[in-house]
Amino acid sequence: MKDFQWRVRVYYEDTDAGGVVYYANYLRFYERARTERLRAWGYEQDQIRQETGLVFAVRSVTVDYLRPARFNDQLLVTADVFRVKRASLEFSQEITSEVSCELLSRARIRVACVDSGTFTPRPIPNMMLDKITDDI
Repeated sequence: MKDFQWRVRVYYEDTDAGGVVYYANYLRFYERARTERLRAWGYEQDQIRQETGLVFAVRSVTVDYLRPARFNDQLLVTADVFRVKRASLEFSQEITSEVSCELLSRARIRVACVDSGTFTPRPIPNMMLDKITDDI
């Protein structure tokens, strides 16, 4: 499960007036890849919330935009955990062109595990932590 990749195609709605992906939409691609990463581990976010009352909330983001993605490009988005703490996960993510293999953007994103009602930090369930740490 290391080197997790998720494919996405750039739609017209993802682009700005200049025909390139609007900068904030890279965050959407990163978010979707993290969701798919959790799904690959066997976790659905709505089930986690229903069964444990926990959700993952983005705590911090650092993004570098290196090259533009454009309408109809096929992209590969990674979602690899590089640090696990009791109540948070830190992801290293990249977006590359599937055709040219050119690196377009990279990000470090920290998500916190929080109570869905109070949004206060809560420990990641042990079973989930074990699966994640076994995979990194």
